[in-house]
Amino acid sequence: MTDVFKLLKADHDRHRKLLAALDDMRGDSPERRELFEAFRIEVSAHANAEEQSLYAVMLGKPDLQKEGRHSVAEHKEIDDFLEELQEADMATPEWDATFRKMKHRYEHHIDEEEEDIFPAAEDALSRACEHEMGEVFAKRKVAEKAEIGAES
Repeated sequence: MTDVFKLLKADHDRHRKLLAALDDMRGDSPERRELFEAFRIEVSAHANAEEQSLYAVMLGKPDLQKEGRHSVAEHKEIDDFLEELQEADMATPEWDATFRKMKHRYEHHIDEEEEDIFPAAEDALSRACEHEMGEVFAKRKVAEKAEIGAES
């Protein structure tokens, strides 16, 4: 499957499940740390690969630039939240509050992508382009996960 939108949506569905599982946990535990780290690596790799595939193409198309810039800015916002959470004490109520803010922003972001951004891009881009972007996304995500995981 190389259709970029199917790949992205499948990732979003996994991210929603990880977010829900994290939201059900409280305090600091090895399980919560492991799940958060898995989520952080997954979402960071996804965003980087998405920017190198879909958003790289969208930014090159005048009719799609605004949407592309908006989504890339939201990726930076989520990345800032993840960095803050990574550095904070997971056992505190502040960590939980920041996590819930990040969760809300990320769910808003992926809902907006699925409801607005992806349909606009699908209308403007060819099926061949969608498949090419899917191949780029899949390859880049693997490379990004390895790179981000090595930095941890």
